[in-house]
Formats: sequence, C-alpha cells, structure tokens
Amino acid sequence: MNSNGRKLLVAALVAVVGMAFRVSWNALRDIANAIGADHTAATLYPFVVDGLMALALVATLVLTGDDRRFALRVLGTYTGASLVLNYVHGLVPALHGATVDWGRLADWDPANWALVLLATSLPVGSIYFGSDLVAKVLHHQPTPIPAPIVNAEESTETVIKRSTADLPESTPAPIITPAVANPVRMPDPVPVGFVKSTLPLKPVPALGSAPAKPIGSTPQRTVAAASTRPRAATGRVPNVARSPQPRRTEAELLDEARKATANLPDAKVTAEGIRREIHTSPANARMLRDTILAERVAAVGTP
Repeated sequence: MNSNGRKLLVAALVAVVGMAFRVSWNALRDIANAIGADHTAATLYPFVVDGLMALALVATLVLTGDDRRFALRVLGTYTGASLVLNYVHGLVPALHGATVDWGRLADWDPANWALVLLATSLPVGSIYFGSDLVAKVLHHQPTPIPAPIVNAEESTETVIKRSTADLPESTPAPIITPAVANPVRMPDPVPVGFVKSTLPLKPVPALGSAPAKPIGSTPQRTVAAASTRPRAATGRVPNVARSPQPRRTEAELLDEARKATANLPDAKVTAEGIRREIHTSPANARMLRDTILAERVAAVGTP
C-alpha cells in the first residue's frame, strides 16, 4: 500500500474512534453524575476510561515481552469496564434524565454496590496503570535491527581493501617471478672429491647368471666390471696410517693350508677355499692348492 492509502486508512480509523468515543462519552458522563460527580468531573470522566484504553493500545504497539502482555491486560480490563457501564446506562432509562437516586445504579443492592465500586475505581486505576504504562514506554529499549547485507561480494571487498594498520597482521607482498621465454640451464655442479675422467667410459656388459663351477676345476680369473661412476680420487694412504700386518713366509702359508685341508678330500681342496681359510691372495692360494695336491699324489705313490 502506498503512502496516500495509508494516510487515508489512518484518517478513517481516527474518525471511527472519535465517533465511538462520542457515543461512549454520553453514557459514561451520566454514570459519573449518578455516582456523585459534579458537572466538570462528569465531563472529564469519559476521558479517564476511554483515554486510558487509547494509551494502552499505543503501549501495546511499542512494548514487547511481559510489558506488552501487561498493556494488553490493561486494555482488556478497561474495555470490559466501559462496556459494562454503557450496558447499565442502556438498562436504566432514569440515568438519561438524571432523575435516578444518587448512588443508585441498580435495584438489587449487591449489583448496585458492585457497579458503584467499578465506576469509582476506574479513575484511580487510570492514574496507576497510566503512569506505569508511560514509564514502561519511556524506559523501553528497542532491539536494534541488523542492517541487511546487500551484496556479500561488496562486504568481502571492503574487508580486503582495509588499510594495513587495520589488519591484524601485515600480509607479505607476493613474489612475482618474471616469465623467461628461453631459460638458460646452468651446468650441474661437480661434487668435491670427484675427478671427471676425460677418457670415454666403456659400456658395462650385461651380467648373466654364471654356471656353478665343479670342484677341482681350474679356476678362471674374474675381471671386475668397469663402472661408469667416477671413483673418488683418494691419495695413497701413508704408511703411518696403515695397520701393521706381519708378512707370512711361504712355509708358514703352506703349513696353515695343510692344517686347513687336512680333513678334506682331494676333490674339495680348491684355491678359493684355501684363500678364505687362511686369508691370502688368489695367486698364493692357487700355489698352495697345487703344492698340497702334489704332496698327496706323491704320498700315495710311495710304498
């Protein structure tokens, strides 16, 4: 509804309420005269009752929670009291001409006492309830309505665009690496302690599974495969750093070899076995093997 329609609706409501107040004002004025009010008091009496009803209605629109329920109870109570007094005014025609006895609103005494008590207590109640409602309205703190977020992106952009001093921590600037069309590759560094060989390296032959050698066969010399990895350039170990190892004579080697192969048959006397037992070189091991086998052959041929 537009603003003009709202204004027209409020104006119509005010007109209806004004006319209803004028009708009720006549009945309440006659009731006030019947309970002993003078002319001025009787004229103001309708404002005490119906005026508090209007005040309670406004307080209902403003207050919330328990205060709003209290304003609704006041509005209902005074509305019911005004309805009862207007009803009594309609039942007693003598009230219209002010010919009724003073303080007499009904023929039955209990009903008369109740009506007089109701009519005389409404002004006092208006003072109490009206003051309480006004105090509640003045002390009422309306709940703030949060402003709606029109656009979430704008809110996020506002946070991002805050100054550096407002941020909890300074954000480091991103490191931008310029793109290079043809990057130049630097040569790999040469490890310290390795010597680059200037001679071409021979390819490593494929190593297959070597067949098992029969015992007693002539051993073949094993050649170490050439490695493509450059070896560390280590200098000659000085004599002081070497561990002293006594050199054994041929007689000592032969004596140790005889002890190691004393319980072995001829078929199991091999150069590799001797080399492992007495820890000597392959050449010495072969020499010792041939000597031991020759001694056994000579011992068998001697009568």
